[in-house]
Amino acid sequence: MSYVLLCAGFLLAAGAIALVVRRRDRMPSAASLLIAVAALVLLTAVFDNLMIAVGLFDYSSAHISGIRIGEAPLEDFAYPLAAVILLPALWSRLRRERADDR
Repeated sequence: MSYVLLCAGFLLAAGAIALVVRRRDRMPSAASLLIAVAALVLLTAVFDNLMIAVGLFDYSSAHISGIRIGEAPLEDFAYPLAAVILLPALWSRLRRERADDR
């Protein structure tokens, strides 16, 4: 399995959960989500490149798209994007459930 398919699965699952939650709960603003995406993508770019450069890990060229940002493959940036999609949705849902319990 390629990393592209793996990342697509994560992004689809995160998007589906976020859509279900968004219909029921109040989600953070688009501006705050964009700030979070920018911060996480920047941190991913910096730290993935550092870890790859010092040899902590590497990716087989057979399993990635070949597009890289520095040393980091493009697929590595799907995980912070999935986190920004999924975590605010789960947070708002769990806050609502906790408030309903009170």
